[in-house]
Amino acid sequence: MDFKKIFNNNVALTEDSNQTEMVVMGRGLSFQKKVGDQVELEKIEKTFITPSKGFADKLSDLLDEIPYEMMELSKEIIEMVNEDLHTELNDSLYLTLSDHLHFAVTRTKNGIPIRNALMWEVQKFYKAEYQASLKALNMIKTKTGVSMPEDEAASIALHLFNARQDGSGMEETMAMTNIVNDVTSIVKYHYGFDFNEDSMNYSRFITHLRYFAYRMLRGELNDDNNDGLFQQVQLQYPQAYECTKKVQAYLKKQYKMEMTTDESAYFIIHIQRVSNREKK
Repeated sequence: MDFKKIFNNNVALTEDSNQTEMVVMGRGLSFQKKVGDQVELEKIEKTFITPSKGFADKLSDLLDEIPYEMMELSKEIIEMVNEDLHTELNDSLYLTLSDHLHFAVTRTKNGIPIRNALMWEVQKFYKAEYQASLKALNMIKTKTGVSMPEDEAASIALHLFNARQDGSGMEETMAMTNIVNDVTSIVKYHYGFDFNEDSMNYSRFITHLRYFAYRMLRGELNDDNNDGLFQQVQLQYPQAYECTKKVQAYLKKQYKMEMTTDESAYFIIHIQRVSNREKK
């Protein structure tokens, strides 16, 4: 493995014998090295394949601003999250989280308050990611001496959720969060009760909503024209059907999206299940 481009003393772009480009990280990894030199493999702390052409140039610009200590901190946080949540976060998070933390820590040091408008929604819908992010705040304080507000945990949690999906983009993650929040509000006010947010039924309903919103925003909703199922549940669960029509109207108005017959049927079933058990 040879150096192809050196970003700084700790991060470089390399190429192996198969001409596969990889970004490698490690303290002092590329100190006094030049393009064409061999990489000392024992110094590598993290490696990931470049996701696209032009990535190296973007990384170079990013690393001009971010201290390596912040990248080390991101690495430690990601390792903690992977272990706690039994997941494998997308490699792109190493860069996006480092950039975010550097900006957030700098703002906090300068006395600029950090607020997250989705704080309440994140606490409700991304509980695992939020709890891991609270631990991350303690790691940040230990590493930098900076105490961050809980709003910052919500921001980190959105990054974590985004990286668990497939690194799809923060705008999409925030749109998903808004859809889940709005639909649960529609169901809650239609039936006139609050959800038991610790119940398995609520958890299953939220999981369905997340996946639906994810596919909807990507244009991946399928319709097998299962009219038989739709007709059956429409007649069997009339109140859940009326509630589903309100959800349909919301999606059409806000996102210009027509819910398919299949999706309508599954919504009726999920709404009926969660509403029936919540009432009991």
